[in-house]
Amino acid sequence: MRVGAFVLAAQFPGQGQGEALHRAIFTADAAESAGLDAVWLAEHHFVPYGVCPSAITLAGVLLGRTSRIGVGTAVSVLPTAHPVALGEQSALLHVASGGRFTLGVGRGGPWVDLEVFGAGLAAYESGFPESVDLLLRWLREPAVGADGPRYVFREVPVVPRADELDGACGPPVVVACTSPGTVRLAAERGLPMLLGMHCGDEEKAEMVALWRQAALAAGHPSDTVTAAEHVSVGVVQIADTRADAAESLLKAMPGWLQQGLAAHRTYDGSPRAMRDPLAYTQLLCALHPVGPPRLCADRLAATAERTGITRFALLAEGSGDLATTLENVARLGADVLPELA
Repeated sequence: MRVGAFVLAAQFPGQGQGEALHRAIFTADAAESAGLDAVWLAEHHFVPYGVCPSAITLAGVLLGRTSRIGVGTAVSVLPTAHPVALGEQSALLHVASGGRFTLGVGRGGPWVDLEVFGAGLAAYESGFPESVDLLLRWLREPAVGADGPRYVFREVPVVPRADELDGACGPPVVVACTSPGTVRLAAERGLPMLLGMHCGDEEKAEMVALWRQAALAAGHPSDTVTAAEHVSVGVVQIADTRADAAESLLKAMPGWLQQGLAAHRTYDGSPRAMRDPLAYTQLLCALHPVGPPRLCADRLAATAERTGITRFALLAEGSGDLATTLENVARLGADVLPELA
């Protein structure tokens, strides 16, 4: 089982943006010291829900600060990024880090970001497959040209080549999946899924089953399908009792969720339904490893058994406090990981 940290760089009420970013960086340092598998970095624009606007840039910072731990994006939003630019950056991090980088990509949402970056709503609604395919070609081929609905350019050489690192085929790529259509897209390309913290085990198991069915139908070998390393995103809060762990989250997360989710603005200005912050926090406490170390280990083991997923990215900053976050990460490594061995 591979357990990593999911880092949102969340700005809690009363905090500055720099405080959130520094907590993100120190969380990554702590994750490496604790022996975790990886750090996964979220990307958001214009909202305090998360103040990292470029997961791949922060990934470069963290790869330079660390020496062992994997670093991944969870996710880089493709509709507002050029696939070639993202491919170049990914290849650079893959080669320069000796293979410690993983690229996670996703569709994002129908937010004002599409207006600000000039992508347009079509990039979100229909352009994702074209962007994914161009990105994959860039990571796997020596030269690439494009003649699609959105991207058109003459063939150019790929520099740097991601596959020059020990003959590898470039950085691993995972796809954030929240709908059956995206599950099928990922499966057809043989790309593992990253499944969000709002999903319970039953829903994740259904998505894994759909992915496997679609991947086999697309002609991928059964052993490759079985071995796919999907990632389950969740929340972790460790304390001596479950009540204490849940209290840490219930005191801080609703305020962050309220200001963070309410700040999202849609492309067309239409209102969007928002989760109830308290109810959502309570749901996360019920779904994920929140409590004493043994309970946390049992929750992770149960998710692995029910879904077949053995790779986790766990949000450890739900208290909003730096010292508590670092202690949480340390206990995840010292008290929970040994229970999973």
